[in-house]
Amino acid sequence: MSRQPTSSDSLTYAAAGVDIDAGDALVERIKPFAKRTMRPEVLAGIGGFGALFEVSKNYREPVLVSGTDGVGTKLKLAFHLNRHDTVGQDLVAMSVNDILVQGAEPLFFLDYFACGRLDVDTAATVIQGIAEGCELAGCALIGGETAEMPGMYPAGEYDLAGFAVGVVEKSRIVDGKSIAPGDVVLGLASHGAHSNGYSLVRRIIERANPAMNAPFADGITLADAVMAPTRIYVKPLLHMLREWPGVIKGMAHITGGGLTENVPRVLPDNCTALLEKSQWTRPALFDWLQREGKVEDAEMHRVFNCGIGMVVIVAEDNAGHAMEELRKAGETVFKIGLIANRREGQAQTIVI
Repeated sequence: MSRQPTSSDSLTYAAAGVDIDAGDALVERIKPFAKRTMRPEVLAGIGGFGALFEVSKNYREPVLVSGTDGVGTKLKLAFHLNRHDTVGQDLVAMSVNDILVQGAEPLFFLDYFACGRLDVDTAATVIQGIAEGCELAGCALIGGETAEMPGMYPAGEYDLAGFAVGVVEKSRIVDGKSIAPGDVVLGLASHGAHSNGYSLVRRIIERANPAMNAPFADGITLADAVMAPTRIYVKPLLHMLREWPGVIKGMAHITGGGLTENVPRVLPDNCTALLEKSQWTRPALFDWLQREGKVEDAEMHRVFNCGIGMVVIVAEDNAGHAMEELRKAGETVFKIGLIANRREGQAQTIVI
């Protein structure tokens, strides 16, 4: 004969570690953030089982471009420093900057927030940063997922993943095929290490054991420097792509792999990029990391962006105009190198 469970032995989802009420509270907290990112093409957003987005009729031959990424071990510093307000922008930037290099306008973004036990305040702070990143990129925060999984993550920790979808006119895809010797390499300044190389950053911090909240450089602390969010380059570069089609021959988002492994991804096989490190200003953070970690130049250039978050390649005749327009849009731009004929066996990016 079966029996009904008594109150003493009846289990609930909350007792197992999942708080449905907290999840519902988070959805309500983030709705105003997401609302600010909406675009007219959004037909249904946060709250449904799926988000609906209509492709603009302004595109004759629309090609969808997608990207996904996370924030990586920079999150370990966020936990240690209890600073969660910038990693959301990092998450957005890593995907929207990636699809931008092919000429795509970011349309919408989805996030995945996973934790062991949901802290609504922390999650809301992170997602507010995601929404702010979407505003900077001009894309809609159209949905996402919050996964509370007891036992999967240590207390106070979480993981992030993001997914961006953009669109580009088929005839205006930027693929680097027209890049040729004699072209100019422009570098757009980064905010710092952005979201790459943080396993090495953390190892250097462990070795140096610095005072993270002591004054560091330019009126900020070391904590400020290492947590500075990834710069989002979407609006200035999209403006150039639309107003002066064909001027930008290729772009490279400088992420994992640094300068020496990302620039080659957009170059034809017969080309090499010769970059002169004396031609741009390297943020103090990289000087500190190199000194405290005794990191060799070659390793710095293949791990970090070293102050250049986005590379843009243009014909020599267009370099001055491109730099002027990007500076008007608020970017710090340097002429950092040239494209040369590649010799047999030569690397495709050389920093001298």
